[in-house]
Amino acid sequence: MIAFAKRNLKLFFRDRSAVFFSLLAVFIIIGLYALFLGDVWVKNMPQIKNARLLMDSWIVAGLLAVTSVTTTMGAFGVIIDDKSKKIFKDFYAAPMKRSSITGGYIISAFIIGVIMSIVTLLIAEIYLFASGGELLGIIAFLKVIGLILLTSMTNTAIVCFVISFFESQSAFATASTIIGTLIGFFTGIYLPIGSLPDAVQFAVKIFPISHAASLFRQVIMEVPLKAAFSNAPVEYLNEFNEMMGVVFRFDNYTVPPAVSVIVLTLTAVVFYFLSILNMSRKNK
Repeated sequence: MIAFAKRNLKLFFRDRSAVFFSLLAVFIIIGLYALFLGDVWVKNMPQIKNARLLMDSWIVAGLLAVTSVTTTMGAFGVIIDDKSKKIFKDFYAAPMKRSSITGGYIISAFIIGVIMSIVTLLIAEIYLFASGGELLGIIAFLKVIGLILLTSMTNTAIVCFVISFFESQSAFATASTIIGTLIGFFTGIYLPIGSLPDAVQFAVKIFPISHAASLFRQVIMEVPLKAAFSNAPVEYLNEFNEMMGVVFRFDNYTVPPAVSVIVLTLTAVVFYFLSILNMSRKNK
């Protein structure tokens, strides 16, 4: 299983176009934010100190939630390539358990998601520091690494289930484009959650990856939020957090971080089970 995972990792990183397109959604978000979204949000917050730094931290948190989705999607492209080229038949003829083959794909996709997310984090930290912000403290940094592991695990499970239905490169490419386009909306990056209609807000709040974005925001934005709202009433801070998806609220209930962690963990377990079930059914 480990040797097979290494093979998949080499295939992915050797294909530079696959690496680039797996990060395409991230590049699009950065481009939109740099060109006009960032300025629009900052102009609408003239009363907030260091508004630009605060919003930079907000977008970085969203990027970390999205990165492991698109990169694991790209990593699972190896499966589709093996299916389209009938390489699967060679693996099944070899003295290798099918569970080991499936496990190798999942492990390699998870590792790729973690690696690319950490690279994104390091680049983002350099950018925030260069923009006048502070580097994450050791505790906050470790929390973010833990969230990257949890988010990558969950997103690997979800993406694995999605790609288990595809057999051709064209179908996979179409699905990758759709997911890469929609993921920014479902995590509240293109538009703040509070600006969406109530029905759409509810859909976003129950979407597992949105909980990952919320957790990242709570950690990465902790220091900028304290600085920005140091002299403001706590009601303003609570309103901002709810508007920007830092926390989720259902009527009078505010979702605590522990619940978001449970949501991500249960989602990973459920989708791993569904993925294995669907792959086993198709391989019979």
